Amino acid sequence: MTELKGKVAVVTGGGSGIGRELALACAREGMRVVLADVDEPGMAQTTRLLGAAESLAVHCDVSKAGEVENLAAKAYARFSSVHLLFNNAGVAVCGPAWTTTAEEWQWVLGVNLMGVAHGIRAFVPRMLKQGDACHVVNTASAAGLISVAGSSIYCVSKHAVVTLSECLEHELRREGARIGVSVLCPAFVPTGIHDSARNRPPELATDNPLGEPYAKMVKKAVESGRISAAEVAAITLDAVKAGRFYVIPHAKIKALVEARMQDIVQGRAPTDTSNRGQTPQAEQRQDRGLTP
Repeated sequence: MTELKGKVAVVTGGGSGIGRELALACAREGMRVVLADVDEPGMAQTTRLLGAAESLAVHCDVSKAGEVENLAAKAYARFSSVHLLFNNAGVAVCGPAWTTTAEEWQWVLGVNLMGVAHGIRAFVPRMLKQGDACHVVNTASAAGLISVAGSSIYCVSKHAVVTLSECLEHELRREGARIGVSVLCPAFVPTGIHDSARNRPPELATDNPLGEPYAKMVKKAVESGRISAAEVAAITLDAVKAGRFYVIPHAKIKALVEARMQDIVQGRAPTDTSNRGQTPQAEQRQDRGLTP
């Protein structure tokens, strides 16, 4: 898909963060844009930023298959085709695995993993029937390539998105389909991901009782991210045009991925790549100058 002008992009999680920047980047390419999110004020702001670009905003909880199917139906009813799908919506929670709640598992896996699965199920059959050159971008994370203490649910969901994307790539190639696949794996980017709870359904609003120290660390890391959401969006569109599968904006993360792969190959215990192998308590002591 080297030429994007005049084509149609669908962006879930388009009300903020990387999703908003993906939508804006697509509009700059001359694409028509379909936004999907549960954050309607955020989508309205993205729509204003899109300016004269032709767009459609659809309220959509991606954890619900019926709502994603409705999104696909509305996108095709409005534009007759979809060429570029960003399964991008995501949420995060923090804390040790043994104190995570069932509601946290349901919410995070529902959005991060099943949202991608529902997007594939709703759009890929239509793309196959459409017959045009198309592309699917699934947003995973660097946390889908390594394992981070205090982020068990998030890592599980993002590792699943990586392998789902790899399987989808294999399957589409076997079909001879004109549909490319990319998996986006950014590290820390200054977005609202650390404030995901603002969009959590009330019936799933139970928190990990030991999550706060980890959440504070994640918030600090996200806010200090050195690559912006706009830069991630630009890198991602370049990958779509080049037909590149793995999209890893933070090049330094590759050393941590290699360390994990070597742990597996060498049969070693996993290297703790989070906070230099420290616990939140140790991290706090270091911040106060109590450890070297």
